[in-house]
Amino acid sequence: MDLLDDYLAGVRARGALFCRSVAEPPWALRFNSPAPLALGAMLRGTAWIIPDAGEPTRIGEGDIALVRGPRPFTAADRLDSPVQVVIDGPEACWATAEGPESAGNNFQLGPRTYGLDASGSDLFVTAEYLMQGDVCDRLLVSLPELLVVRSEPEMEPLLDLLSSEVVREEPGQQVVLDRLLDLLLVRVVRSWFARPEAEPPAGYRALEDPHIARALRALHEQPARPWTVAALAAEAGLSRAVFARRFADLVGEPPLGYLTGWRMALASDLLRESGASVASVARRVGYSDGFAFSNAFKRVRGESPSTFAAR
Repeated sequence: MDLLDDYLAGVRARGALFCRSVAEPPWALRFNSPAPLALGAMLRGTAWIIPDAGEPTRIGEGDIALVRGPRPFTAADRLDSPVQVVIDGPEACWATAEGPESAGNNFQLGPRTYGLDASGSDLFVTAEYLMQGDVCDRLLVSLPELLVVRSEPEMEPLLDLLSSEVVREEPGQQVVLDRLLDLLLVRVVRSWFARPEAEPPAGYRALEDPHIARALRALHEQPARPWTVAALAAEAGLSRAVFARRFADLVGEPPLGYLTGWRMALASDLLRESGASVASVARRVGYSDGFAFSNAFKRVRGESPSTFAAR
């Protein structure tokens, strides 16, 4: 496991909402209530992604956009094209000419396919991810509200598979589509974080250092272990002083500070589980008793674990 594995562990697509839009210019799709993370792939033609807050971005054939919700956005062939279709959550879609009363019926061309003309020249596929929890939030907050990864040769086979699979209505189709989306999301995020202007989560770029990477992987794989700086330095194969200095330089905070933050993110997600107790969560994230855990949680999160769980 590494940092990206952990951040994406809660993002596995399960029954992801797809919209395959076939259109002839001028066209525009309005996404009123996007999920925390939406992926859009331009399979044919060109378009603009127009967030309600922020600058529009043009995407071309083979480009993939990630839009961080929940703010609405519009996808259109031109900046001034009037909205023709409104997508308002998983069950409500309608053409603006006929209004919400026609939701889901008046422009459906087939399973997961929508448009006003099945022979349209432009083809745009979107999928929405439901992301919940503090671990996922560590990934979300590191992404801009809109990012675009331009067409890359490695993405083409995945997009080809997505294009062919989304039009089928065969047993197991949803599982195949979900796994394709998982692959696309990992590749897009990895490609984005490789850019100099990106701001990946704490520790992500530190994985390029083999010594610090070993310590980070150990922390993520065994968060409940009673780690000390000396033990982490031994894991990294460095002296204690060199390790502490290099870790802080590359990750942006001291080793034990990073460990505490990671434990509290895991604890926040565990506290959301039905039947979770403060004592059981404390043990799972490395605290011998609920009192010590509660103090640490309140110091980091500003409220007690029991208050957080009740809220």
